[in-house]
Amino acid sequence: MLPWAAAGVDRVAWSDGKSVLGHSIMYKKIPVDELQFGKYVAELDRPWTDTPFVFQGFVLSTEDQLETLKRYCKHVYIDPDRDQSDESGPSGRNLARIRGGVVYRELASVETELPRADEAYGEMTSALDHAMTTVQSGKVIEGPRVRAAVSHLADSVVRNPDAMTLLNKLRDKGSLGVALESSIYMIVFARFLQLPRERLELLGLAGLLQNVGMVRLPPGLVEKPGPLSPAEMEIVKTHVPHTVEILSATPGLPDDLPGIASLHHERLDGSGYPRGLRKSAAIGLYGGIAGVVDTFTALTTARPYADKTAPSVALNVLYKGRGSLYEPALVEQFIQCIGVFPVGGVVELNTGEIGIVVAQNALRRLLPRVMVVQDAKGDPIQPHKLLDLEKAPMATRDEPYRIRRTLEFDTVRIDPREFFL
Repeated sequence: MLPWAAAGVDRVAWSDGKSVLGHSIMYKKIPVDELQFGKYVAELDRPWTDTPFVFQGFVLSTEDQLETLKRYCKHVYIDPDRDQSDESGPSGRNLARIRGGVVYRELASVETELPRADEAYGEMTSALDHAMTTVQSGKVIEGPRVRAAVSHLADSVVRNPDAMTLLNKLRDKGSLGVALESSIYMIVFARFLQLPRERLELLGLAGLLQNVGMVRLPPGLVEKPGPLSPAEMEIVKTHVPHTVEILSATPGLPDDLPGIASLHHERLDGSGYPRGLRKSAAIGLYGGIAGVVDTFTALTTARPYADKTAPSVALNVLYKGRGSLYEPALVEQFIQCIGVFPVGGVVELNTGEIGIVVAQNALRRLLPRVMVVQDAKGDPIQPHKLLDLEKAPMATRDEPYRIRRTLEFDTVRIDPREFFL
């Protein structure tokens, strides 16, 4: 129970605004109809497991969240100490600090953008592979080639971020997986934060190249299947200064790229490396974004020493680390960006049918577009059907379609790539 763990409370007894089990924390009970954006919803009038919410406690920031609360609850309990509704307060200033002012509009549908996204993805994969081979041979990266590839990928994300996110889940990425995913999520997240177009490209380059210094580590160390010794971990940490050196010597890249690439392992409490920086002001916005995205992609990508985790598990890791390891506002915004049902994820519907999430709904992220590809018996559906859950399509005469749960690719007998590529 995340709110109670943070407060040191093991069990909760409500008394409508009075202290909880003798602690000084006070929660206020209010009707859902009176909720305002920016309020921190600490508890519901029913168990969290009876609702679609993944995290127990959140800042109310979207119409989708509010609509879901109205559907499931009559009243909620808010934490006044974590209120972000006043933009003049510290939390409000933090949120305003990380968001830009560029309004991006969807310029193409997922279906229209997928072929162009596939082309841009292939170009970036080729550029990254060439860059890694070049560094391994002791030569200088072709900066303009890498920059052009990332720029084309950013163009695709600007037109429609869901197409590239979906494609990323469907492609076999091999050993370049973490770098490719980091670049894509950095760009998608930067677009979500409404940062300027040139910042999307800069962050995409950082995600792609921030671990390029790994190629200078002793052979076999990065691929070691077991835990690293303290001495080995110290060697691994040297990949950051190696990366800075490589990028600084690469013509054709932005001048501030090496500095940003040096920050993705820094943490708010000073436990990161290489410099042990503390607090948001030292790490900066771009370093904070890089840290959140690097953690998420590392956890959700298979590695020699660990299996990949589900996106919900990775997001929970970030959520638990907000405030101590990661900028809280960035974590909360990233969770909203990824969504409860990430694009490319496999879901089970209330009918027992299996579908693939193909697009988010910008305002109602609990109601994505789903391609249904398998019936309740596990047999393929031909032709597959596309459901826009925002429009409440009916599963039966009395009940609309809804998502029951998320599944991992390995748990179902389908290959999502056959439906798109």
